[in-house]
Amino acid sequence: MDAPSGIPGDGGGFLNGSGGSRRRSPLAHPLIPPITALARLVAEPAGLTVKEVHLLSHLIPMTVQVVVEQSDGGDVTLEACAALSGPLGEALEEAELLVSAYVLEVSSPGLGDLLETDRDFTSFRGFPVEVKLRSEDKVLSRSGLLLGRTEDTLSINVRGRTLRLPRDAVIEVRLSAAEEP
Repeated sequence: MDAPSGIPGDGGGFLNGSGGSRRRSPLAHPLIPPITALARLVAEPAGLTVKEVHLLSHLIPMTVQVVVEQSDGGDVTLEACAALSGPLGEALEEAELLVSAYVLEVSSPGLGDLLETDRDFTSFRGFPVEVKLRSEDKVLSRSGLLLGRTEDTLSINVRGRTLRLPRDAVIEVRLSAAEEP
């Protein structure tokens, strides 16, 4: 079955691959390994290590997220991400791995980070999150892909369905690992 993104067989879902592990998710898209290998070739001379590659083919245009860290363990700066983005974008175009429009995002690791500012909610749109919220006299937890935040609601995608949570009930929103089915 062809996915709406124009990539055969990806089902239009959230797919990822870990750059630090040879283990593949059962849903890992076949393009994750070649994109990861290409990203490593471009990142290494810049002193960066590719930690993960995510392909968010459910977005229009689809998004290729490359998460990098400094090879020496230092903090990744915005300038380092921007400096990698141009050459990596050119390498992806030359390799002709992606046949449809895409957005390339290069970022630093953020797993476990608490999202607090409007910028956080914009920057991490499409990322898996764990939401803790108050419901009557108990605390509930919901996981899904972050869709956005308005003055009144926090929206996440839970197994293909949009869940709108009242913002005043939300205790915290934290980046999390992608859930395996």
